[in-house]
Amino acid sequence: MDAGCSRREFLKRAGIFGAGIWLGAKPGFARTYQANEKLNIGVIGVANRGRDNLAGVSSENIVALCDIDETFLARAKTNYPDAAVFTDFRKMIEARGLDAVVISTADHTHAPASAMALRSRLHVYCEKPLTHTVYEARQLTKLAKETKRATQLGTQIHAGDNYRRVVEVIQSQTIGAVEEVHVWCAGGYSGGERPADTQEVPSTLHWDLWLGPAPERPYHSAYIPHRWRGWWDFGNGTLGDLACHHVDLPFWALNLRYPETVEAEGPPVHPESCPVWLIVRYTFPAREKLPPVKLTWYNGDRRPPHFAEGLLPEWGNGTLFVGSKGMLLADYNRYVLLPQKQFEGFTPPPKTIPDSIGHYAEWIQACKTGSPTTCNFDYSGALTEAVLLGNVAYRSGEKLHWDGSRFKLKNASRAEGFLHKKYRKGWKL
Repeated sequence: MDAGCSRREFLKRAGIFGAGIWLGAKPGFARTYQANEKLNIGVIGVANRGRDNLAGVSSENIVALCDIDETFLARAKTNYPDAAVFTDFRKMIEARGLDAVVISTADHTHAPASAMALRSRLHVYCEKPLTHTVYEARQLTKLAKETKRATQLGTQIHAGDNYRRVVEVIQSQTIGAVEEVHVWCAGGYSGGERPADTQEVPSTLHWDLWLGPAPERPYHSAYIPHRWRGWWDFGNGTLGDLACHHVDLPFWALNLRYPETVEAEGPPVHPESCPVWLIVRYTFPAREKLPPVKLTWYNGDRRPPHFAEGLLPEWGNGTLFVGSKGMLLADYNRYVLLPQKQFEGFTPPPKTIPDSIGHYAEWIQACKTGSPTTCNFDYSGALTEAVLLGNVAYRSGEKLHWDGSRFKLKNASRAEGFLHKKYRKGWKL
């Protein structure tokens, strides 16, 4: 934004508009797409992950841009000069003419934006984790089913070749029946103590809109643009940030859905900040012919005991499947069967999972044709629920006994309060 340009002047120049007719189509009406016809997409959050997601759908008509920071909006506008701009996603979704939205906000506004878009009969692509709370995940799963819109979670690695090959190896029973999985990730996001000093809100930032449904608090650079993940009001720590990528692999390969029990350990619970390390232990029930599974998540400086025992190569982040006939270690781009000597001369099973046309392309095609997406909100909603139940167990200090089919805790009364949250006035799911 030009140094001498006021907010009002910037928005006027950029072409911001209200909820009137602008492309002539009513929201909520099903469309039939002609060959090579492009979607009219609105993008919520245009910097950082939003910039990458915007590029991922740039083959379509980018007709609306939304961000709470006018500087980010101005930069994005240079690449899409015909797009109208908004600072409030609610106004963008209310405007007519959109076919679909891409949501790249902080965790705490994923669900309100996604729910509003689905109710407006728009197709939705949302960054992970799908929601900020377990309750929101279940509600979005229901909404997506009711509205029959094309949905996709931003777990881009799901489209990679390596994950597909790992799923085929696991499902071919190469390492036998899998009853144990370990998933680990370096790093831990913690906000620390709430800042005691005050800072002036930058002139280009709409702080109240960024807070959205979260409780009101003064602006501080300790929260945005990058550190919000370490605060419970806005994010879900490392578990929320990265488990949807890494736990996606065993969810897919082992056909997992709702855990039966969840328990967690970490540093003393802070009322406002996420932990720098965490261990979460899940148990999943048997699925048809597949046995029950124990899945353990580690982040920070915690790792599976197999490293100390010298059983694993010194990779970074990874997923270890422990089967009755051996083990498989995988990360985003490679896998190895262990012990290696036992699997010398191994021939991979035939390809049964088609190569992806691309994570964004898959969603775009689904919007136009009704074809399926691999990370739709039914699949990714259950994945997000399981992930976020780890934080519920940690924050409550209780072992959860979960009835996923009824969305009910069989015990743990303290944990009930962490399944959902209150929305600030003016915001709703």
